[in-house]
Amino acid sequence: MLAAKAALREEVWAALTAARVARFPGAAGRIPNFVGAEAAAQRLRSAREWKSAGTVKANPDSAQLPVRQRALEDGKIVYMAVPRLAEPEPFFLLDPDHLADRPRTAASIRGATRSARRIAVADLAPVDLVVTGCVAVGADGARLGKGGGFADLEFALASAAGLIGTGTMVATTVHELQVRPAGSIPTTDHDVPVDLVVTPDRVIDCRNRRGPRPADGIRWPELTDEKIDAIPLLRSLRGRG
Repeated sequence: MLAAKAALREEVWAALTAARVARFPGAAGRIPNFVGAEAAAQRLRSAREWKSAGTVKANPDSAQLPVRQRALEDGKIVYMAVPRLAEPEPFFLLDPDHLADRPRTAASIRGATRSARRIAVADLAPVDLVVTGCVAVGADGARLGKGGGFADLEFALASAAGLIGTGTMVATTVHELQVRPAGSIPTTDHDVPVDLVVTPDRVIDCRNRRGPRPADGIRWPELTDEKIDAIPLLRSLRGRG
């Protein structure tokens, strides 16, 4: 399973690089920023699920910066994870009514340090829409990240806290080269599928094809001591147990 996922990541990174659609600093080893990210964000913006969402939880990667920017421009509260969840208060809260900079700057990681305040999971409000980054995504909603497991962990933390429910929409914005046929992305029980795949050219609704979401809660046996030690929130939760 791990080898198959690694091979697919390399395939997608190479395809984006060969097509010259990976933006600086390149695709390999990351959630790739891609040419057309703004168009994909705009297409997501036109979706009914976007328009009805008041609160958005988004990943901090550059590929989804246009999504975060548009959310703030549209008056939505944005929760953005601190990269690698590496702080005791692992989320940024961006309030469009209280920004130190314009939405484009405030939505960046550097800008969030000026415009956002850091909050704990317990201080988050329920989320209407989750936007996640992908290295690859299937037409059936199967998601492949860059291998760190942080997106799935964020989802597990928010789900366990009651902030994400069975009806919460999960979307991703990607380049067409990142989309794979249904059934081609290997998944495990902890992988979180997406409901909407949005590219610059189309929206793929996966809700009737995607697999089940992981059960609520953190899967402690699947976490190494190194990862727990690197994430203050996990250290704290394990200590309480």
